[in-house]
Amino acid sequence: MSLLTKKDEESGLSTYYNNKTTVIQEARVFNDSPISPRKCRALLTRIVYLLYVGETFNTQEATTLFFGTTKLFQHKDSALRQMVYLAIKELATTAEDVIMVTSSIMKDMQPNSEVIYRPNAIRALCRIIDPSMAQGVERFFKAAIVDKNPSISSAALVSAYHLFPAAKDVVKRWVNEAQEAVNAKSSSSFFGSSNSGGYLGWGGSSSNSNSGYQMMPSTSYITQYHALGLLYFIRQQDRMAVTKMIQQLGGGKSGMGTTLKNPMALCMLIRYAAKVMEEDPNMHRPMLELLEGWLRHKSDMVNLEAARAICEMKNVTAAQLSKPIAVLQLFLSSPKSTLKFAATRTLAALAVTHPASVATCNVDLESLISDQNRSVATYAITTLLKTGNEASVDRLMKQITTFMSEISDEFKVIIVDAIRSLCLKFPAKHAAMLSFFSGVLRDEGGYDFKRAVVEAIFDMIKFIGDCKEQALSHLCEFIEDCEFTKLSVRILHLLGAEGPQAPNPTKYIRFIYNRVVLENATVRAAAVSSLAKFGLEKLDTKLSRSINVLLNRCLDDVDDEVRDRAAMYLKVYTEPKLIQPYIKEDSIFSLSALEAKLVSYISDPEALEKPFEVASIPKISRAQAAKEVARPSSLETIGMPSTSKAPTPPPVSAAETQSAYAQQLTEVPEFASYGTVFSSSPKPQQLTESETEYQVSCVKHLFKEHVVFQFNISNTIPDTVLEQVSVVMQPQADSGLTEDFIIPLPSLTAANSPGIVYFSFTRDNPEEFQMASFQCVLKFVSKELDPETGEPEEEGYEDEYQLEETELAAGDYIVPTYVTFASEWDRLRGGASATETFGLSSMESLKAACTSIIEILNMQPLGGTEEPQSSSVHILQLSGLVAGGGGKVLVRCRMTYSKAQGVTLELGVRAEKQEACSLVVAAIGG
Repeated sequence: MSLLTKKDEESGLSTYYNNKTTVIQEARVFNDSPISPRKCRALLTRIVYLLYVGETFNTQEATTLFFGTTKLFQHKDSALRQMVYLAIKELATTAEDVIMVTSSIMKDMQPNSEVIYRPNAIRALCRIIDPSMAQGVERFFKAAIVDKNPSISSAALVSAYHLFPAAKDVVKRWVNEAQEAVNAKSSSSFFGSSNSGGYLGWGGSSSNSNSGYQMMPSTSYITQYHALGLLYFIRQQDRMAVTKMIQQLGGGKSGMGTTLKNPMALCMLIRYAAKVMEEDPNMHRPMLELLEGWLRHKSDMVNLEAARAICEMKNVTAAQLSKPIAVLQLFLSSPKSTLKFAATRTLAALAVTHPASVATCNVDLESLISDQNRSVATYAITTLLKTGNEASVDRLMKQITTFMSEISDEFKVIIVDAIRSLCLKFPAKHAAMLSFFSGVLRDEGGYDFKRAVVEAIFDMIKFIGDCKEQALSHLCEFIEDCEFTKLSVRILHLLGAEGPQAPNPTKYIRFIYNRVVLENATVRAAAVSSLAKFGLEKLDTKLSRSINVLLNRCLDDVDDEVRDRAAMYLKVYTEPKLIQPYIKEDSIFSLSALEAKLVSYISDPEALEKPFEVASIPKISRAQAAKEVARPSSLETIGMPSTSKAPTPPPVSAAETQSAYAQQLTEVPEFASYGTVFSSSPKPQQLTESETEYQVSCVKHLFKEHVVFQFNISNTIPDTVLEQVSVVMQPQADSGLTEDFIIPLPSLTAANSPGIVYFSFTRDNPEEFQMASFQCVLKFVSKELDPETGEPEEEGYEDEYQLEETELAAGDYIVPTYVTFASEWDRLRGGASATETFGLSSMESLKAACTSIIEILNMQPLGGTEEPQSSSVHILQLSGLVAGGGGKVLVRCRMTYSKAQGVTLELGVRAEKQEACSLVVAAIGG
C-alpha cells in the first residue's frame, strides 16, 4: 500500500481518487439520461478505491450513493453491471434500507439470466439480505451450488460460508449440495472467474453481455476448495463427522485416490487432519498415514503442507520426521524461490526442537547462505545456527554480519533470536556474539528489532556471568542515543538491579544521571529509581553520600513523578528499616485481584462503613506481575457462560483466576446479596471422563455465608438438545450446609456448549470450615433436532447421568499468595503454630509428595521448592491466605524418602490465627 500511495502521489492520482466530496457531487451522473457507461464505471471505480484505502462514508452519504448506483441496473452494459455489484456490495454495510434492491439482484440470479451476471448477483445478495430472509432464498442458493458453471457454484458456496454465522440452521440444510460440489469430477469456467468473481479486461460500452471478455476454459477445480470449507464449517462441532469426511476425501494411505483435484482444497484437508490428530489421540495413526501419503502428491503445495503438518505435530519422533525432512531437502535445491523459502522456514522452526534431525540438511542449507533471495538466506543461516556445532560459530557469525544491512527488520529479529539461543548453547563463544549484538545496536532499525537485541543481551547477563560487566557497558552506551522510551526504561531497571553488585559500580552512574538531565519524564523517573539503588547497598559510604546529593537535585524536576520518587528514596536513606518493605520486597499485590476487591468494596454501601481489608488480597512475585500486565485475565474455556460465543485463553496466575470468576458471579442476580467471593477453585474438577457424551466439571465459590457450586456442562452430541438441565447434589450427613436453590440451564446444544448450572448452599456456621463430600447426578430432558428446521422435537425423554463425587475440602478455603518465606516465617514466630509428623507410605517419590501436598492445600510453592533437588531429603515451603478473615498461613514441609517407609513428613505450620493452623493440619491428617 505504501508503494501504491507513492506512485499515486507521483502521478497525481491521489488527488483525483481521494477527494470524497467530489465523488459524492459527481454521483449526479447516475441520473443522466441516457446513462453513460464509461462515466459511471469511472465513478464507481473511484468509490470502490476510496473504500479500499480506508475512506468511510456516513450513513446518509452511503445511502445516497447506494440507491444512485442501483439505478444503473436498467443498463445492459456487462462491464458497468460488474462495477455496480462491486459497489453495492461494499456500500451495503453502511447504507440504510438496502433490502429494497433485493428484487433487482434476484432477477440476475435466475437460471435463465446471463451467466456473466449470476456470480456477482449471488455475492451481492449475501451482503444485502437479512438473516431472517435466508430461508426465502434457499432454493436459489441450493441450485447455484450445484450449477455446472464453477464460477456460479463458487460464488454460492462462498456466500453460504459468510451467511453461516447468522443463519446456521438454514445453511446446514445445504450439506448435500456442498458434498455434491466437492465430488465434482470436472470443472470449466471463464479464466479467473472462480478465484475473484471477475473477468480479465474491461469491455467497451456495447450492450452485448459478453463484450470485452475472452472466455477461456479452466480446470482449476476451485469449487472443491470452497465446498470443502463450507462442509467443515457445517460439521466442525461434530468430530466424528469431520474425521469421516477427511477419511473419505483423503484417498487412503497413499493419498492418491482422493476425489479432490484442487491443491488448495487438499492443503485445507491436510490442516483439518492435523487438527483432528491433535485433538483426538486415537486418530493419530490413521491421520499420520494420510499425511505421509500426501508427501508423494504431484503438487508441490500439497507436499509442503503435509511436511509442515508432520513437523508441527506434538511429540513427533525422529523416525516420523525422516520422510518430511527428505521432501523438504529436495525443495532446498529447487530453482523456485518460493519452494526454497517455504522449506527453509519449516526447517528453521523444526530445528528449535529437533536440531539433530534437521542437521542432515546442513550441506544444502550452507549453499543457500549466498542465495540472491535474502529471505531464503536468512532462514538458511538461522537454521544452521540452531543445528551447527561450536566450531562453526565464528564462520557463521562473519557471514551473518555481511548481509544484516540487506534484510528487513522482520528477518533481523529472526536472526537475533537464533543467535540468542546459540549464546546459551555455546557460552564459551559469548565474546563474538556480544560484539555482534553491540554492533547491530548501533545500526538503523525499528523498535521490534532493537528490543530483540536488548532482550538477547539481557539473557546473556542472566545466564552467562562472565559477560555481565561488558554487556552492561554496551547497554549504557546504547541508552545514550536510544530513541525508544520503553527500551531505555527497561535498561535503566536492569542497571539498577545488576549495577550495584558490579566490581566497579561507579562507572554506570554517569550514564544513568545523564538520563535525568537529558531525557523525557518517563525515562527520568526510571533513572531516579535506578540511581537510588546504587546508594542503598552500603549506607554511610562515599558512594551513598554522592547519590544522596544527586537525588536532592532531582527534587527540583518539573515532573511530579520524578520529584516524588526522589523524595521517597531520600526518606529511605534516612530510615534504613524502610529498605526491605519498599525497595527489596519481591512480592506485590495482584493487580487483577486488587481491582476486583476494590470494585466490590465501593459497590457495597455497607462495606464502605468499614476499612478496606488489604490483608485479604493475595500477592504474587514481581515476575508474575509482569506476565499479568502483559496478558488480560480471562476464564478457562470450560468456565465460560453459555452466552459466550468463543473461548478465551486461560488465566496466567491463580490470582487472575479468582478475579475472573468474581467478575462472572457478579453478573448473576441471585448472588447479588452474597457479598464478595472469598475464593474459587484454582481449576475445575472433572466429574466425567473426556470421552463421554456429556462432559461436566465443577468449580467451588466460597462466600462469607454461602458456598456456590458451578457446574460447567458440555453437550458433544450435535443433533441433540438438552432442556431443563440441572445437577442434583446430595451432601453427607452433618455437613453443616443447608440447600438454598438451583439455577438450571434452559437448553444446551453442542453449538452453545458449555453451559453453566449453579447450586447454592448456606453455611450454617460461617465461623467454621465446613468440609463434606457430595453425590452428584446430572438430570435433563433430551430432544432430537429436526434436520430440516433445526428445531427440537416437541416430545423428549427425561434422563439422568451419574457424576463423580465432589467435595468441599480445606484447599477451597485457602488462596495462594506470594511472600518472602524466611522473613515472614520469623515474623509469625509468636503467632499460632503447630507441628505434626505423618507417614506417607503410598508416595513413591518426594516429587509425588510435593505435588499431592500442593494440590490438597492449594497454597503457593515458593522459590522453586516444589521441585526436589534430592531424591531422599527435601523441604517444601508454602504460603496462603485463609478465606473469611483467617489471615496468613505458612507451611514448611520437611520430607525424607526411603523405599521401605515411603515419605516421612514433618509438617510445620505458622499462622496469624489458630483456626488456620488447625485447618492445614486436618487437611493433611485426613
